[in-house]
Amino acid sequence: MSVVETERRDGILVIRMNRPERLNALGAELRDGLAAAWCEFRDSRELEVAIYTGTGRAFCVGEDMKESVERGTVGGRGDGGPMRENPYMTGEIQKPIIAAINGFAMGGGFMLAERADLRVAVHQAVFEMSEAKRWLLGGFNHGHIGGLPHTVATEMAFAFRFHADRLYQLGFLNRVVDDDQLMPASFAMAEHLMTLPPAARVNTLVMMRAMRPRVPDELQELAGRLREHGAKSDLMESRRAFAEKRKPNFIGWDDPEDRYRTPTLGS
Repeated sequence: MSVVETERRDGILVIRMNRPERLNALGAELRDGLAAAWCEFRDSRELEVAIYTGTGRAFCVGEDMKESVERGTVGGRGDGGPMRENPYMTGEIQKPIIAAINGFAMGGGFMLAERADLRVAVHQAVFEMSEAKRWLLGGFNHGHIGGLPHTVATEMAFAFRFHADRLYQLGFLNRVVDDDQLMPASFAMAEHLMTLPPAARVNTLVMMRAMRPRVPDELQELAGRLREHGAKSDLMESRRAFAEKRKPNFIGWDDPEDRYRTPTLGS
């Protein structure tokens, strides 16, 4: 059984994460399989629209933290080497992508859904941008990129959970459907895209992506400094606590005085 399944239909490629026993957590094997599938989609002359989905109760719950704990590092391949480049994550694919969100979309799984051009979800799907739980800085950019009000973006950055119906009301999702309508609704969107003049499909996608909100460079620089502000040991402690199903024991700062030396935009 492959951890990544693909299906082709009339110019449409379905990419399905298939690791349901681990809620499609992004382990090294799944990451490699996804990179290969997205490279195929990018390079194909026949495939023009993709549908991205998962098997089981989850779309994707993000990083496989048990693998991270076993490896002793965050990110990378199971063999210690660098991860294979994934054109979906680097934004190289100039073809429309529909996320068909079948369940939990957490952490890195939220980011996978976020990068799609169009999003369809089942009513019971649950979303969480988990960075604040695992890193030294919360998911500050996701609500901004998604065009959400600042208060909602703040809630998202602090790793509160959202249900699909609320995100639909906020405009983050295009459709919310019953379980048995997820793939039919996603295919209907893909088939509509395939009816458009090819140049209109390509050119409109480029224009819409160019218009997406971006975090200004000076704020990205501040984020880089904030990611270094705190005890790096807390990164692995959050993952060990998750893997061991216990409350984490965070120390916050190696030097307690660093609590009062927080970088700011003007510093």
